[in-house]
Amino acid sequence: MGRQADITQAEPLLENIEPGAFLADKGYDANRLIDKLTQRGITPVIPPKSNRKTIRETDFALYRERNLVERFFNKLKQFRAVATRYDKLKATFLAAVQFASIIILLN
Repeated sequence: MGRQADITQAEPLLENIEPGAFLADKGYDANRLIDKLTQRGITPVIPPKSNRKTIRETDFALYRERNLVERFFNKLKQFRAVATRYDKLKATFLAAVQFASIIILLN
């Protein structure tokens, strides 16, 4: 099994949640995903690719909020146990992520 693009997992991850908006980078700019989001009433906040024939409107003020999430994951990856996933059990790994998140929030 080769590497898969992240967009292939976007729809299954969104099945059980109802977010108000979906913030993503240009890699998620696909008509199928955007149509599915709008059908469910989710606002797609995805900048259009440069080769897109019809340019969509994007709320770039809301898109800037994505930067906060990206920076948080960058800080989280600074914890070696989280970045390399030493813990094999889901519960133990989740505890390590939660512990690292608490340390980040306290600093």
